[in-house]
Amino acid sequence: MKSRYVRISSQSQKLDRQTIKKNEDEILFQDVISGSVAFADRKSAKELIAQIESGVITFVVVSSVDRLGRNLHDIINTLEYFNSKGVTLRVDNLGLESMTLGKVNPTFNLIISVMANVAQMERETLLERQREGIAVAKAKGIYTGRVKGSVESDAEVLAKYRDVAKFLKMGKPLRDIKSRCNVSLGTVQKVKKTLGISI
Repeated sequence: MKSRYVRISSQSQKLDRQTIKKNEDEILFQDVISGSVAFADRKSAKELIAQIESGVITFVVVSSVDRLGRNLHDIINTLEYFNSKGVTLRVDNLGLESMTLGKVNPTFNLIISVMANVAQMERETLLERQREGIAVAKAKGIYTGRVKGSVESDAEVLAKYRDVAKFLKMGKPLRDIKSRCNVSLGTVQKVKKTLGISI
């Protein structure tokens, strides 16, 4: 069965561009979440993966590769997962499919790698501009920072500190992780708590 996966970063964004080519025979999976959050950690993506595991979904359509994510490593992992399950991925704006006649399409893999790199670069550029804007605001004395009382979701914490989480899962000492990842000990402890593991 075919499916279509769509993702927007906030409720204020519109889905029209991603669903304009939707066919009636496609099951729709929709997430409202940042592209920095790993595909497998998203609510609807998890439901899609469960349907793939049960053999219901064999074909996934996205409007563009950045709907899968904005992290090169995560996009490639997701594609490799689809390939391992014999699931064909179609990217509408490229007009390409990941498999042809049941075999992996090498041209698709090459183009996706390039597009995933572009998506990651776009996100890094956005973050750099954000940092520059904050620096300017601080210099002018008008930066207020995070709204008091607001919190990051577990998924956002794990996406933001992916390397910290990786080293925690490997059982590395907290202070070692602090040095490796150039973060505070409090951040390492926060990620540890989010993961729900004890070291």
